[in-house]
Amino acid sequence: MFFGSFYVKLYLDSFDVESWQEWIPSGLFYGITTNPILAERAGLFYPSINWSSKMALAEKLNVKEFHIQLPSCDETAISFAAQRKEEAQNFNFKFVVKVPLTKEGVKLVPEMKRLGLSILMTACYHSKQYITADAIEADYIAPYFGRMEEAGLDAYDHMSLMKDLERHSTNRCKILVASIRSVEQMITLAAQGHLYFTISPAIADELLTAELTVKAVSEFDEAATKVEV
Repeated sequence: MFFGSFYVKLYLDSFDVESWQEWIPSGLFYGITTNPILAERAGLFYPSINWSSKMALAEKLNVKEFHIQLPSCDETAISFAAQRKEEAQNFNFKFVVKVPLTKEGVKLVPEMKRLGLSILMTACYHSKQYITADAIEADYIAPYFGRMEEAGLDAYDHMSLMKDLERHSTNRCKILVASIRSVEQMITLAAQGHLYFTISPAIADELLTAELTVKAVSEFDEAATKVEV
Protein backbone atom coordinates (compact mmCIF):
# COMPACT_ATOMS: atom_id res chain seq x y z
CA MET A 1 0.00 0.00 0.00
CA PHE A 2 1.44 3.33 -1.09
CA PHE A 3 1.41 6.38 1.19
CA GLY A 4 3.23 9.41 -0.19
CA SER A 5 6.78 8.24 -0.83
CA PHE A 6 6.53 5.24 1.50
CA TYR A 7 4.63 1.98 1.76
CA VAL A 8 2.34 0.98 4.59
CA LYS A 9 3.62 -2.25 6.12
CA LEU A 10 1.40 -4.52 8.16
CA TYR A 11 2.57 -7.20 10.58
CA LEU A 12 0.50 -10.04 12.00
CA ASP A 13 0.58 -9.91 15.79
CA SER A 14 -0.01 -13.57 16.58
CA PHE A 15 1.75 -16.77 17.63
CA ASP A 16 -1.11 -18.95 16.41
CA VAL A 17 0.21 -20.89 13.41
CA GLU A 18 -3.31 -21.42 12.06
CA SER A 19 -3.67 -17.64 11.89
CA TRP A 20 -0.31 -17.45 10.13
CA GLN A 21 -1.47 -20.00 7.58
CA GLU A 22 -4.75 -18.18 7.07
CA TRP A 23 -3.46 -14.62 6.78
CA ILE A 24 0.14 -14.56 5.54
CA PRO A 25 -0.62 -16.03 2.08
CA SER A 26 -3.05 -13.14 1.50
CA GLY A 27 -0.09 -10.86 0.78
CA LEU A 28 -1.44 -8.32 3.27
CA PHE A 29 1.32 -8.84 5.82
CA TYR A 30 5.02 -8.06 5.58
CA GLY A 31 6.00 -9.86 8.77
CA ILE A 32 5.01 -11.56 12.02
CA THR A 33 5.43 -10.16 15.53
CA THR A 34 5.41 -12.39 18.61
CA ASN A 35 5.81 -12.09 22.37
CA PRO A 36 5.47 -14.33 25.46
CA ILE A 37 1.80 -13.42 26.03
CA LEU A 38 0.89 -14.28 22.44
CA ALA A 39 2.80 -17.55 22.86
CA GLU A 40 0.82 -18.36 26.01
CA ARG A 41 -2.47 -17.61 24.23
CA ALA A 42 -1.41 -20.03 21.51
CA GLY A 43 -0.81 -22.74 24.11
CA LEU A 44 2.98 -22.52 23.94
CA PHE A 45 5.46 -22.65 26.83
CA TYR A 46 8.05 -19.97 26.00
CA PRO A 47 11.18 -21.76 27.31
CA SER A 48 10.44 -24.87 25.23
CA ILE A 49 9.42 -23.30 21.91
CA ASN A 50 11.08 -24.89 18.90
CA TRP A 51 12.14 -21.63 17.29
CA SER A 52 13.69 -23.23 14.22
CA SER A 53 10.39 -24.94 13.48
CA LYS A 54 8.48 -21.67 13.78
CA MET A 55 11.04 -19.91 11.60
CA ALA A 56 10.80 -22.63 8.97
CA LEU A 57 7.04 -22.16 8.77
CA ALA A 58 7.45 -18.38 8.57
CA GLU A 59 9.86 -18.77 5.66
CA LYS A 60 7.55 -21.24 3.92
CA LEU A 61 4.81 -18.62 4.14
CA ASN A 62 7.19 -16.05 2.58
CA VAL A 63 7.39 -13.80 5.64
CA LYS A 64 9.85 -10.92 5.16
CA GLU A 65 10.43 -10.18 8.87
CA PHE A 66 10.06 -12.28 12.00
CA HIS A 67 10.08 -10.58 15.42
CA ILE A 68 10.88 -12.44 18.65
CA GLN A 69 10.83 -10.88 22.13
CA LEU A 70 13.40 -11.49 24.83
CA PRO A 71 11.96 -13.62 27.66
CA SER A 72 13.68 -11.35 30.20
CA CYS A 73 16.35 -8.67 30.52
CA ASP A 74 18.62 -10.68 32.83
CA GLU A 75 21.97 -12.33 32.14
CA THR A 76 20.37 -14.88 29.79
CA ALA A 77 19.04 -12.26 27.36
CA ILE A 78 22.15 -11.93 25.19
CA SER A 79 22.57 -15.68 24.77
CA PHE A 80 18.86 -16.03 23.91
CA ALA A 81 19.14 -13.35 21.24
CA ALA A 82 22.39 -14.79 19.86
CA GLN A 83 20.86 -18.27 19.59
CA ARG A 84 17.81 -16.94 17.75
CA LYS A 85 20.07 -14.97 15.38
CA GLU A 86 22.10 -18.10 14.63
CA GLU A 87 18.92 -20.06 13.90
CA ALA A 88 17.51 -17.26 11.75
CA GLN A 89 20.60 -17.27 9.52
CA ASN A 90 19.26 -20.49 8.01
CA PHE A 91 16.19 -18.68 6.69
CA ASN A 92 15.44 -16.01 4.15
CA PHE A 93 13.84 -13.30 6.28
CA LYS A 94 14.99 -10.46 8.52
CA PHE A 95 15.11 -11.43 12.18
CA VAL A 96 14.29 -8.68 14.69
CA VAL A 97 14.71 -9.01 18.45
CA LYS A 98 12.20 -7.19 20.65
CA VAL A 99 13.68 -5.53 23.74
CA PRO A 100 11.59 -3.94 26.53
CA LEU A 101 11.98 -0.17 26.93
CA THR A 102 13.28 -0.38 30.49
CA LYS A 103 16.65 0.64 31.91
CA GLU A 104 17.67 -3.02 31.91
CA GLY A 105 16.52 -3.48 28.33
CA VAL A 106 18.29 -0.37 27.06
CA LYS A 107 21.57 -1.55 28.62
CA LEU A 108 21.37 -4.75 26.56
CA VAL A 109 21.21 -2.98 23.22
CA PRO A 110 24.92 -2.09 22.68
CA GLU A 111 25.97 -5.74 22.94
CA MET A 112 23.10 -6.82 20.70
CA LYS A 113 24.12 -4.22 18.12
CA ARG A 114 27.67 -5.60 18.24
CA LEU A 115 26.19 -9.01 17.42
CA GLY A 116 24.59 -7.49 14.34
CA LEU A 117 21.03 -7.82 15.60
CA SER A 118 18.14 -5.69 14.39
CA ILE A 119 16.38 -4.17 17.40
CA LEU A 120 12.80 -3.24 18.20
CA MET A 121 12.20 -1.45 21.49
CA THR A 122 8.84 -2.60 22.80
CA ALA A 123 6.25 -1.65 25.43
CA CYS A 124 6.38 2.07 24.65
CA TYR A 125 3.79 4.21 26.46
CA HIS A 126 5.18 7.75 26.08
CA SER A 127 6.53 9.93 23.27
CA LYS A 128 9.72 10.62 25.27
CA GLN A 129 10.68 6.97 24.78
CA TYR A 130 11.20 7.63 21.09
CA ILE A 131 14.20 9.77 22.03
CA THR A 132 15.69 6.81 23.91
CA ALA A 133 15.07 4.33 21.10
CA ASP A 134 16.49 6.68 18.49
CA ALA A 135 19.54 7.53 20.61
CA ILE A 136 20.51 3.87 20.93
CA GLU A 137 19.95 3.44 17.17
CA ALA A 138 17.12 0.95 17.47
CA ASP A 139 15.52 -0.04 14.17
CA TYR A 140 11.97 0.13 15.52
CA ILE A 141 9.94 1.32 18.47
CA ALA A 142 6.54 -0.21 19.27
CA PRO A 143 4.10 2.12 21.06
CA TYR A 144 1.16 0.29 22.66
CA PHE A 145 -1.53 2.60 21.31
CA GLY A 146 -4.63 0.86 22.66
CA ARG A 147 -3.10 0.35 26.08
CA MET A 148 -2.04 4.00 26.16
CA GLU A 149 -5.64 5.08 25.62
CA GLU A 150 -6.91 2.60 28.20
CA ALA A 151 -4.42 4.01 30.72
CA GLY A 152 -5.96 7.45 30.26
CA LEU A 153 -3.12 8.90 28.17
CA ASP A 154 -3.67 11.17 25.18
CA ALA A 155 -2.44 8.48 22.83
CA TYR A 156 -3.03 10.41 19.61
CA ASP A 157 -1.02 13.37 20.91
CA HIS A 158 1.87 11.11 21.90
CA MET A 159 1.78 9.44 18.48
CA SER A 160 1.78 12.81 16.73
CA LEU A 161 4.80 13.92 18.76
CA MET A 162 6.61 10.66 17.99
CA LYS A 163 5.96 11.14 14.28
CA ASP A 164 7.43 14.64 14.46
CA LEU A 165 10.51 13.25 16.21
CA GLU A 166 10.86 10.54 13.58
CA ARG A 167 10.68 13.07 10.74
CA HIS A 168 13.54 15.09 12.24
CA SER A 169 15.75 12.10 13.08
CA THR A 170 18.70 11.14 10.91
CA ASN A 171 18.57 7.61 12.34
CA ARG A 172 14.82 7.38 11.66
CA CYS A 173 13.94 4.70 14.16
CA LYS A 174 10.69 3.41 12.65
CA ILE A 175 7.43 3.52 14.62
CA LEU A 176 5.63 0.16 14.55
CA VAL A 177 2.25 0.84 16.13
CA ALA A 178 1.00 -2.02 18.32
CA SER A 179 -2.04 -2.68 20.51
CA ILE A 180 -4.51 -1.49 17.89
CA ARG A 181 -8.11 -1.93 19.03
CA SER A 182 -10.00 -0.90 15.88
CA VAL A 183 -9.58 -0.12 12.20
CA GLU A 184 -10.77 3.42 12.93
CA GLN A 185 -7.67 3.91 15.08
CA MET A 186 -5.49 2.71 12.20
CA ILE A 187 -7.14 5.12 9.76
CA THR A 188 -6.58 8.11 12.03
CA LEU A 189 -2.97 7.13 12.74
CA ALA A 190 -2.25 6.50 9.05
CA ALA A 191 -3.61 9.98 8.32
CA GLN A 192 -1.00 11.29 10.81
CA GLY A 193 1.63 9.59 8.66
CA HIS A 194 2.14 6.35 10.58
CA LEU A 195 3.02 3.58 8.16
CA TYR A 196 3.84 0.48 10.23
CA PHE A 197 1.18 -1.43 12.16
CA THR A 198 1.11 -4.81 13.85
CA ILE A 199 -2.44 -6.09 14.20
CA SER A 200 -4.30 -9.12 15.49
CA PRO A 201 -6.17 -11.52 13.19
CA ALA A 202 -9.44 -9.99 14.46
CA ILE A 203 -8.39 -6.50 13.34
CA ALA A 204 -7.21 -7.94 10.02
CA ASP A 205 -10.65 -9.44 9.51
CA GLU A 206 -12.26 -6.09 10.36
CA LEU A 207 -9.94 -4.34 7.91
CA LEU A 208 -11.06 -6.55 5.04
CA THR A 209 -14.77 -6.59 5.88
CA ALA A 210 -17.13 -3.92 4.52
CA GLU A 211 -20.83 -4.81 4.53
CA LEU A 212 -21.74 -2.53 1.64
CA THR A 213 -18.94 -4.03 -0.47
CA VAL A 214 -20.21 -7.53 0.32
CA LYS A 215 -23.73 -6.45 -0.63
CA ALA A 216 -22.55 -4.91 -3.91
CA VAL A 217 -20.57 -8.02 -4.85
CA SER A 218 -23.58 -10.19 -4.04
CA GLU A 219 -25.64 -8.12 -6.47
CA PHE A 220 -22.93 -8.46 -9.13
CA ASP A 221 -22.84 -12.23 -8.61
CA GLU A 222 -26.61 -12.45 -8.84
CA ALA A 223 -26.66 -10.47 -12.08
CA ALA A 224 -23.81 -12.51 -13.56
CA THR A 225 -25.54 -15.84 -12.91
CA LYS A 226 -28.95 -14.95 -14.26
CA VAL A 227 -30.08 -17.06 -17.18
CA GLU A 228 -32.20 -15.89 -20.06
CA VAL A 229 -35.78 -17.09 -19.93
